[in-house]
Amino acid sequence: MKINNKFNIVLYEPEIPQNTGNIVRLCACTGASLFLVGKLGFSLSDKYLKRAGLDYWDSVNIKKYDTLDLLKADYVGSNFYYLTTKSKQKYTDKKFINGDFFVFGPETRGLPESLLFSDPSHSITIPMSDGQRSLNLSNSVAIVLYEAIRQNG
Repeated sequence: MKINNKFNIVLYEPEIPQNTGNIVRLCACTGASLFLVGKLGFSLSDKYLKRAGLDYWDSVNIKKYDTLDLLKADYVGSNFYYLTTKSKQKYTDKKFINGDFFVFGPETRGLPESLLFSDPSHSITIPMSDGQRSLNLSNSVAIVLYEAIRQNG
């Protein structure tokens, strides 16, 4: 089965190369574009990043931006959804459309609260058991991306 939907994954200041490599592979398999924003916690030539992404690098549209504001300025009118544990609004309660952007924060601290609360209607969460801190970044991206694909496929 071929996926014909087009979604965008944004990693804001990612820290762990293996997670980003896994997300590269996920984007290749789903046709999603990948945007790397801000200071990266690794080099794009990192061997762990390359190993995790296997031979999928050439199959992914990857763009690097210095700031989220610059990215948003290039895609005015697009929906940007911010993934966080600080929202009560579940990702499954939203209706996603082709072209939407899903923004994920750094593994150790998440997205800045100033960003999350600037547009609370677009801050969404993946439900978890009480007392748990967070899911793995690449797992979170897969969960949300495949829900968007399911809704549009």
